[in-house]
Amino acid sequence: MTATGSSLAVLVGTRKGGFIFRGGIDRRSWTADEPFSKGNQVHHVAADDRSGRWFAAVSSEIWGSALWVSDDRGRNWSEIKTPPRFADGDERSLKKIWNIRPGRPAEKDVIYAGVEPAALFRSADNGETWTEIESLGKHETRDKWFPGAGGLIAHSIVLHPSIPNRMWVAISAAGTFRTDDGGKSWVPRNKGVRADFLPDPFPPVGQCVHKLVAHPKHPDVLFQQNHCGVYRSDNGGDDWVDLCDNLPARFGFPMAVHPHKPQTVYVIPEESDQARVTVGGRLAVWRSDDGGAAWRELNKGLPSRGSYQNVLREAMAVDQQPTAGIYFGTATGQLCGSLDEGESWQVIAEWLPPIYSVEVATY
Repeated sequence: MTATGSSLAVLVGTRKGGFIFRGGIDRRSWTADEPFSKGNQVHHVAADDRSGRWFAAVSSEIWGSALWVSDDRGRNWSEIKTPPRFADGDERSLKKIWNIRPGRPAEKDVIYAGVEPAALFRSADNGETWTEIESLGKHETRDKWFPGAGGLIAHSIVLHPSIPNRMWVAISAAGTFRTDDGGKSWVPRNKGVRADFLPDPFPPVGQCVHKLVAHPKHPDVLFQQNHCGVYRSDNGGDDWVDLCDNLPARFGFPMAVHPHKPQTVYVIPEESDQARVTVGGRLAVWRSDDGGAAWRELNKGLPSRGSYQNVLREAMAVDQQPTAGIYFGTATGQLCGSLDEGESWQVIAEWLPPIYSVEVATY
């Protein structure tokens, strides 16, 4: 995402297709395109500001996993002929693409994809062909990874903007892994992160990370929403600090970092992993302005009772405007937005299929 351009689009992936909501930079009104890949699951829609190409991770119960692209800002879409696939003879079978991450500005035409079963793929030709980074998918700790309720998924992909060989990938349920040699090797980075569902609550691997984020200006300060809490690392994942003292619950899925304030982060807590609904039937976003030391509930314009929502890991995003907009989508089809950094909220769209992902593009 960039702040340049005169138009803004909210890119929404759902259980029954992809939706694009377009508006001006003032974000006062929105128009909706006709859905694309209608009827298919769209797990993630991502915009590459370098090339202008948009990507959609699609899956069909009949045809399996696919990668769709648009070269005209979402007006028309086509399917890539050779999407991520495991090599011939590999016992693994790719079920879904869960996350698409454009490379750094200096990595022309490089795109990354996280898939299920957990593995990381890289494209060097703008998504036309793909190669697995096998050092992660076949990591020596692989026998200790196991699927969460949504599967064994490589989802969050965080690139260090100034150290080209450093990146992080979060896997559910295996934890956070970092490479410092461009993907030749990976080291678990989970010290201090709980895994209450295991006999050893602080294992080297086995943590169920739900979302991993970092601000590009402070990339070694990482935040994660985990199955067992919210955490911050100030040293690239070497150590993690628990941030849950002022939150109503440890559990949740999405997390976002403010585009201009590296210590401002957003989460949507939910009741226990069995319930997976907003706490007490009150839909609210919680914001910290000091790196997670203190949290404040932001509920103005959202239902205060009787709203038992589930917001999934990819379903929160921020725009790059001077006063940042925050967006999230629910598993019951409401797309909500804030024009004032979370202080108040409005419903942009409702009656959508269950929302899987939300991203923002400026063009």
